[in-house]
Amino acid sequence: MKRKSMMNDGTLQLLQWGGSIVGTGVLAVILLQTVLGGFGPTGASTNTGWFALIVALMCLPFGGLLLTLGVAKWLRNRRIDRDIDRSGARRG
Repeated sequence: MKRKSMMNDGTLQLLQWGGSIVGTGVLAVILLQTVLGGFGPTGASTNTGWFALIVALMCLPFGGLLLTLGVAKWLRNRRIDRDIDRSGARRG
């Protein structure tokens, strides 16, 4: 028994977009290290490497926050559904 409001509360979108953005950041870091010359104490060694570094530094924290919020909402929804099922089982 699932409530209608729980099915469309944005949890799925947070998980999808958070995962996509984190994946983009991880891909940027991998490309920076392998293809784009890496980086040292003074930063990236190529212009494209700088771009990948900027993308990674934007995507990883923001995507991580979205993913964390999505996981927290998913756990909350799961707990609420479990409480509803338990209370419904006692009454019925």
